[in-house]
Amino acid sequence: MFPTTSDLDTELSAVNSILGSIGQSPVTELDFENPEISFVYQLLSECNRDTQNEGWVYNTERNYPLVVNSDGHIPVPNNMLRVDATGNQIDRTTDFIKRGGNMYDKIAHTDTFTPGETLHADIVWLFDFEDLPSVFKRYITLRASVRAAVQLVANRELATLLSSQEAYSRAACLEYECNQGDHNFLGNPDGTAYRGYVPYFNLIR
Repeated sequence: MFPTTSDLDTELSAVNSILGSIGQSPVTELDFENPEISFVYQLLSECNRDTQNEGWVYNTERNYPLVVNSDGHIPVPNNMLRVDATGNQIDRTTDFIKRGGNMYDKIAHTDTFTPGETLHADIVWLFDFEDLPSVFKRYITLRASVRAAVQLVANRELATLLSSQEAYSRAACLEYECNQGDHNFLGNPDGTAYRGYVPYFNLIR
């Protein structure tokens, strides 16, 4: 039975790709009792977190509502990488950070808010590897492969070769970011869009 496309976008396939890049045999399951498999998986997890921590269009939500619970706190989920008060505040009334498992306001110097109140923040989330766009899965896998070549087999030439593939894969991520983000130098308020001048529209008339 031949593997399907989805089979190539799993943590197991990523670990096997990393193992193959350093000349090791593939495995049929993630056996964390095996020190080598455990170490490679850790590299993959670290690269996954490091990459997503940059904040991309797929894992960044702006003006996200945060509801204060009955205790007056806003608990921070484990998959929240970064948080900041929603921008465009003229008087800058809030400035959020994560502290002690709850949201903390550095301006008011407190982690206690009015129960039931809804505040808004810009959040960068951490998603599971399988839930990422395919270009990012490839980039994270190659990024982890470079670390494996350096830390596991200490092969500089191999690390250099893999680094060139990593750079090409990151370029694909940046292309995805530009296409999906619809960015422009004017900037857009939340919930709005701007369509720039498209020259070939003149030929339609």
